[in-house]
Amino acid sequence: MSAATTVRAPAGRSRRTVPFPVAAVYGAAGALTAAGLASALWYGLAQPRIALAFGVLIAVGELARWGALPGEREPAPLGAAGALGYALLGENAGQGTSHGVLQTVAVVVTATLAGAVPHVVRGAGPALDHLVRRVLTVAFAAVCFQPLYHSGELRAHIGSGPGYALLLILLLALTALCDAVLAALVLRARTRHPFGPLLRDELRALLHIGSAVCATGAVIALGVAVAGLWALPVFCVPLLLTQLSFRRYAAVRATYRQTIASLARATEIAGYTRHGHARRVADLSRAVGRELGLSGPELTVLEYAALMHDIGQLSLVDPVPEGATALLPVAEQRRIALLGGAVVRQTGVPAAVAMVVERQADPYREQPLSARIVRAVNAYDDLTGGSAPASGPLSALERLRLGTGRDYQPEVVESLARVLSRGCSVPGGTG
Repeated sequence: MSAATTVRAPAGRSRRTVPFPVAAVYGAAGALTAAGLASALWYGLAQPRIALAFGVLIAVGELARWGALPGEREPAPLGAAGALGYALLGENAGQGTSHGVLQTVAVVVTATLAGAVPHVVRGAGPALDHLVRRVLTVAFAAVCFQPLYHSGELRAHIGSGPGYALLLILLLALTALCDAVLAALVLRARTRHPFGPLLRDELRALLHIGSAVCATGAVIALGVAVAGLWALPVFCVPLLLTQLSFRRYAAVRATYRQTIASLARATEIAGYTRHGHARRVADLSRAVGRELGLSGPELTVLEYAALMHDIGQLSLVDPVPEGATALLPVAEQRRIALLGGAVVRQTGVPAAVAMVVERQADPYREQPLSARIVRAVNAYDDLTGGSAPASGPLSALERLRLGTGRDYQPEVVESLARVLSRGCSVPGGTG
């Protein structure tokens, strides 16, 4: 097994300290939750039958998280849609509702926690970030809608026709934007990756399951206003089917990624590269790509290319010692890269992946950014190997900096240094 090499964070910086933006977001959600629960306990629930119906819907939505894959942006879309529908509910079968913002928060939090109990028992409870974001976004939607609706201004100026539906859609769009900003802000504070690409990835994710959640939330609010609580099970079926289809698609993507990872391990199994080399290069390349602002699809191409960057070594008669291609002459590096690209093109992965593999040994000024990242990170892992002249992280980074005239882009090398300096545990010792 390979040893783990860790470049420690600068002295005086605790890796366990909660960043201020995260603490502020958690504090706001905690204050809202405490106020909502205290109000419900002190004053009781207004229209408890409605609160119970939506609470059951949200809890069922949380229970439907069974089978959620790691990394899903919204693992409980039905619960999220039910929470948004309750926040934007103005009428029930033509009769006005009277629940306020604090009761909305209390019902959503209680139902979410109740639905999460089975998952917690089996050790797969919802992430705290997920619950915090739901509290804040639901509160945002309720604050925007309920005071305006209960004051009578909304009915007086818009009525209950198409304008009312358009208003709900607009409020849900603003709520989705608020959720995306919160998610990107928390992730930025935790990882210190650039905020812009993180926000772009969150907004892109809204076009998938996020749009279905918002649409269902609006339909629930409009349906209950006309048909009453019996509309809840009717209008939830489409989202459940959408969730099932999305899970199947995500499972196919996960299997695809696992297949590529297994193919990448062929060089390790054959003894051409050190154990874990492809995975180390892929993980560190993805971190550097995020640091440099690559989007989600670009990061996927980068990860696939990094996993398969050494596959050209399978065509060599004499293996490279420990697979350290960074120590070979440039002409030999380029020959192996072209062989690898030819193999990758036969696997059915996107052509962009093969192009990165083929061009990873070119002078960096002629490379796309993904190839520059793969080349620098591969060299770093090779240079921290046991038989490499530079066997430590600092020595390896110094060698990369000396090669920035032709081989390695300075910005990529410095980004790699920043990623390592944050204390990322990067396996890289001897094979």
